[in-house]
Amino acid sequence: MVRLFLISLLIIAIGMVLMCVTILIKKNGRFPNTHVCGNKHLRKQGITSAQTQDKQAQRENKMAVKESRRYEKR
Repeated sequence: MVRLFLISLLIIAIGMVLMCVTILIKKNGRFPNTHVCGNKHLRKQGITSAQTQDKQAQRENKMAVKESRRYEKR
C-alpha cells in the first residue's frame, strides 16, 4: 500500500515538474492567460466574457425610454 502511494506521488510530482518546465526555464515565465478576455483572436471577433457582457448590460442606456409604473399590480 505504501509502495503504491509513493509511486503515485512520484508520478504526480513528475507531471507537475513537466507542466512547469517552460515557466521555470524562461526568464519572465508566467502561466498562460486562458481567460476569454486574454485571447486577442476572440476579442477581434467581438467575443467577450460573461462578466464583460453583464457589465455592459447593467450600464444605463441613455437612449432608453423610461417605463411607467402605472400598470403595476397592487
